[in-house]
Amino acid sequence: MSTHDDMHQTLPHPVTAKARNYRAGETPAHSHPRAQLVYAGSGAMRVETDAGCWVVPPVRGVWIPAHTVHRVMMLGEVQMRTLYIRQDAAPGLPDGCCLIEVSPLLRALILALVEEPLNYDRAGRAGQIAALVLSELRFLKVPALHLPMPREPRLNGLCAELVANPDSRETLETLAEQQATSSRTLARRFQRETGMSFRQWRQQARLVEALGHLANGVPVARVADSLGYRSASAFAAMFKRTLGVEPRRYFSDTQVALDTPTDPT
Repeated sequence: MSTHDDMHQTLPHPVTAKARNYRAGETPAHSHPRAQLVYAGSGAMRVETDAGCWVVPPVRGVWIPAHTVHRVMMLGEVQMRTLYIRQDAAPGLPDGCCLIEVSPLLRALILALVEEPLNYDRAGRAGQIAALVLSELRFLKVPALHLPMPREPRLNGLCAELVANPDSRETLETLAEQQATSSRTLARRFQRETGMSFRQWRQQARLVEALGHLANGVPVARVADSLGYRSASAFAAMFKRTLGVEPRRYFSDTQVALDTPTDPT
């Protein structure tokens, strides 16, 4: 595990900003002394912690509290803009990871702060931009893009297997047999550990997997087949019912291109 201790973390400024572009790949597990807002101007990311994973589509961000060990998977080319926020700068910020709506105003503020010197004048224009950033944060809970992982070891292992094999057709009953328990008991464990029923959780896992494929331009029919759906139309209906848009339009409708050289991971 690596910990980043650069000037973005150590300056006294309440907010610092960083711009970096990535090709497909992933960062090693790491944490930061400050809270972090990871924003995708274009492309999509998957942020993973011990508590679960979040798919971050374009023009959304994910909030990562200070000292939270995480890794970021780039689902294709990603234009990442990151804010690092001092813990005492904005009281009442969430103590767990969650998605954040990046409004047009917040996006403009992030891009403006990126253009300022890292050690900006806190009493000048950049300091005013930073103050506006803190007041514009809007936190959302978007269950469709979040896959909670149970902490109980045996159930966590079972869920990891389902994530690794999203096309699995194992039923709750057969999984319960493998766990040497009853389906009713396993259902209660799922609800207690994840806040979802088994059926909801598995759909969520498949949706998270689907977003990664769609971000890389995989055809909808191939995505549906890889996830075990009997038809592309059944998958598309579930996707639109959950996210409000057809899968082929999900990323094309939200891309916002930025101009910064791309770095390899």
